[in-house]
Amino acid sequence: MKKLAVLFCLGLLAGAVWAAAEQASIDMVYQLPEDELHDLKERIESREGLRQLSYMKEMGMGDGQYELVDLDK
Repeated sequence: MKKLAVLFCLGLLAGAVWAAAEQASIDMVYQLPEDELHDLKERIESREGLRQLSYMKEMGMGDGQYELVDLDK
């Protein structure tokens, strides 16, 4: 039987710098509790999913620096 992944909503990210938004989303995923993170982390890393971050920086699409702003406050 095929195992299904269960993902939880982390919210929406938006920004003018693509590399920063991508870095923020990866950082949020990696902060998940281990029982929620394990399968997703394994999938990301086994498929070189972090390569997009370094490539964006190489292409001049930002440096990955960001500040999270809660719009509900």
